Amino acid sequence: MIDTMLMLQRIFLLFLMGFFGLTTPLLGQDSRFKSFIKKTISDTTAPGKPSYRFYPTLAYAPETSFEFGVSSLLLFQAKNDTLNRLSEVQAFGFVTMKGQYGLWIDNAIYGDHDNWFLLGRMRFQKFPLLYYGIGPSPSAKEPALIDANYLLFRQRVLRKIIPNLFVGPEIDYQQLYNTAFKQPKDHLYEKPLGTNGTINVGLGAALVYDNRHNVLNVRKGLFGELSFLKYHPSIGSEYTFHGVNLDVRSYHPTSPRNVLAWQVYGNFYGGNIPFNQLALMGGEMIMRGYYSGRYRDKNMIAAQVEHRWLPFGFSKRFGAAAFAGAAVVAPKISEFSTQYIRPTAGVGLRYLLFPRRDIYLRLDVGFSEDGPNFYLFTGEAF
Repeated sequence: MIDTMLMLQRIFLLFLMGFFGLTTPLLGQDSRFKSFIKKTISDTTAPGKPSYRFYPTLAYAPETSFEFGVSSLLLFQAKNDTLNRLSEVQAFGFVTMKGQYGLWIDNAIYGDHDNWFLLGRMRFQKFPLLYYGIGPSPSAKEPALIDANYLLFRQRVLRKIIPNLFVGPEIDYQQLYNTAFKQPKDHLYEKPLGTNGTINVGLGAALVYDNRHNVLNVRKGLFGELSFLKYHPSIGSEYTFHGVNLDVRSYHPTSPRNVLAWQVYGNFYGGNIPFNQLALMGGEMIMRGYYSGRYRDKNMIAAQVEHRWLPFGFSKRFGAAAFAGAAVVAPKISEFSTQYIRPTAGVGLRYLLFPRRDIYLRLDVGFSEDGPNFYLFTGEAF
């Protein structure tokens, strides 16, 4: 299971960081190694100056064998001015003993005085995808395995029109190639659109309200996005479809240390949609505990709530979180049914990785009907 691999990878990263922190005194004779570890687990960057960190990762799963990777995080403020919002660029690269590899990059970059806002992500990977079918009904059968190369580039280029309100164009490029659809032994799935490889290009626009100052750990604020994307052969897309995406997040301090946050998220698509671009339930952001794509269809609505202790009252570095969520997918908006609502809940541990930036490393465990899944990332889930 891919989520199991991610769990092992990120738990091992946490073990590495803890091990390094505990054994640094024993390794004092190696000044270079000691300097690297000290820089990794501490935050000595002056306010306003860019910060950069990277961490080695290691994982094992039957689908990949051993996986070796590096996670990195770049934090900066435009013109090194602490009055500007904190921008972040996260990257994760990996390679496995079975020849699988990938590079992930996520960005939230604010210009001087927030005049511009670049929000997007890139993915390039050769990696197996698990396919459980399409629709809200649960499947007790083994999933199919789709081995493929996957390329994604999605970016919004937003301009401030009034304080905290941004608008601008959005582009989405997704390509699936060198695909192989491997059926389970006891069941044959009908192959969905896109399993032989597909290229789809979408153009549209996004309207974003954002008064957050620290994207990775919001203490108070509101984020709302409404976007529309159209995919059509005239702009290079193999299939014709369209989608509306909704994302609303709100953050409320319950004390100087604690935060109550909630999110409502929706995808509403129409047309001939390849399987990899359907609304996908699960993943590291929302509906933690489910494999990303465990349930998929043309429409999805999800919600989650989370309480964060950042940090505990008795600690300067350690905190925690508790969260719960629910989601449902359907082929049409009119066919959403309470019968197919899937719940999830979980808890997490936090470690203050960047004290000057108020940014935490999070280790979450989410529980679903399929069992627990673990996630380790820099910054909160939403």
